[in-house]
Amino acid sequence: MTYENILFQVQEGIATITFNRPKALNALNQALLAELSGALDDIAGDESCRVLILTGAGEKSFVAGADITELATFSALQAKVFSRAGHAIIAKLQELPIPVMAAVNGFALGGGCEIALACDFIYAAENAKFGLPEITLGLIPGFGGTQRLPRLIGANMAKELIFTGKMISAGEAAQMGLVNKVVAGAALMEEVLKTARDIAAKGRVSLRAAKQAVNYGLNTDLATGCHIETDAFALVLASPDAKEGTTAFLEKRKAVFKGSLAE
Repeated sequence: MTYENILFQVQEGIATITFNRPKALNALNQALLAELSGALDDIAGDESCRVLILTGAGEKSFVAGADITELATFSALQAKVFSRAGHAIIAKLQELPIPVMAAVNGFALGGGCEIALACDFIYAAENAKFGLPEITLGLIPGFGGTQRLPRLIGANMAKELIFTGKMISAGEAAQMGLVNKVVAGAALMEEVLKTARDIAAKGRVSLRAAKQAVNYGLNTDLATGCHIETDAFALVLASPDAKEGTTAFLEKRKAVFKGSLAE
């Protein structure tokens, strides 16, 4: 697939998608979302991909939200189709079997913030800004912001951000638990890649099981979540990677995980 609105590469098991509309602050339009969906399908079908990083082109923006020039022309029916498409693509992102990191290098507003929320965790540059400003346009978040943000930082804090539409700094986002780490802008990708390489060295099966256990467990009660973990633990223990990991520990050497999801 040829991409015009994103950059997509895979190196050393680490896939990187860069939103590439810097003149529009990487705003989301239908063409970009379609390309993102296609790239996610490619990643899901490529077992060599162990980690995905999302970031934005340029120094100003991760994704500054939906493309308002396009959005302003929509009818109610078109808006519903657009929102449903965004939800489907962001759900596809969240459900990838590999860990997903957001490297937020600037504005993460509206749909950009919603994409970041669907990642497993976020590293941000010091100049990054987060927010769901839709209310200032007479709108509400349409790509899952009203649902994922409260689950991450709590209902009251999320309501304040959604009702006011205000932007917050990377430091404020970290205090709220929205961002894992804040670093200097020039060091952002280096720090993200360091963590991505660490994760990529782990076993495919155990990473997938851990991600699914956390995500599925969050949507149920504690007892059911613990049952999900128990089943996942048993299945993972039977994998080649578990055999390698436990054997390496007993032999006092570093584990080299080569297991496949098909095994």
